[in-house]
Amino acid sequence: MADAIRAAAARGVKVRIVFNEDEPAEPLPPPPLTERPILETLGVPIKGIPGRFDLMHHKYVVRDRDAVWTGSANWSLDSWQREENVLVTVASPAIAAAYGINFEYLWEREKVENSGREETETVQVGDATVRAWFCPGQGRKLAHRIASAIGCAERRVRIASPVLTSAAILSTLSEELADRDLDVAGVVDATQVRQVLYQWEQNGNVTWKKPLLEQVITSGRFTGKRSTPWTPTSIHDFMHAKMTVADDTVFVGSFNLSRSGEENAENVLEIHDAALADQAAAFIDQVRALYPVLELPQ
Repeated sequence: MADAIRAAAARGVKVRIVFNEDEPAEPLPPPPLTERPILETLGVPIKGIPGRFDLMHHKYVVRDRDAVWTGSANWSLDSWQREENVLVTVASPAIAAAYGINFEYLWEREKVENSGREETETVQVGDATVRAWFCPGQGRKLAHRIASAIGCAERRVRIASPVLTSAAILSTLSEELADRDLDVAGVVDATQVRQVLYQWEQNGNVTWKKPLLEQVITSGRFTGKRSTPWTPTSIHDFMHAKMTVADDTVFVGSFNLSRSGEENAENVLEIHDAALADQAAAFIDQVRALYPVLELPQ
């Protein structure tokens, strides 16, 4: 990737990079640490975005104002070699323009706060309809949009997310599991879910969420990857894919289904396409089959 960036710059392409500058105070695990001196060797303009409490968590590329690459993968060796991740490319000037506006805000303001407030529209891309969402500006609205899609699903729901802590999504998912015989299944990172439950036990402000998460866990519909607990020197082998399928709609991007995801700088593509939804659901089922059924920690 570094070689590709240098080569693009050498042939006259204007390349700019923003990255998350700081490690967060919480929650763990933090994102991979980006070393500024290494980025400086690329010979292109760079800007670090402070992110101790609200991460610059995007992982996207806008190319020539007509195409976007985005998804859940950090640009690290662990992401490519040890983690489950999802990537999507979209050839659309309208979608690229929306991402370009988001990038310019981060580049000019150098902060996460108030980014992603721009309203976006649904556009036609081939046989699919696509809408871009950005956080934190649309974070709460996005969480409710995903929750609504889950609540309105008639055939299936598939979820891949390291954790499940967004109040809107968690409550809707719990209701669907309790009240309907809907085909719901998913995969999470069991180690990170355990950390979430521990944090909730320590801080009594969010214990109301615990019964909802426990209902999801005890449903037997979700499996969990027992990833290596995070340390600065450990391998990072998390279940890192972030994707939701509700019937023929796919939500895919950098967004964890979490409260912190609503407050970070995140992006999601909402894509309505039956063939892609089938492919996405099959991928989640494949990952889900690799790991044991999620259980409540002792």
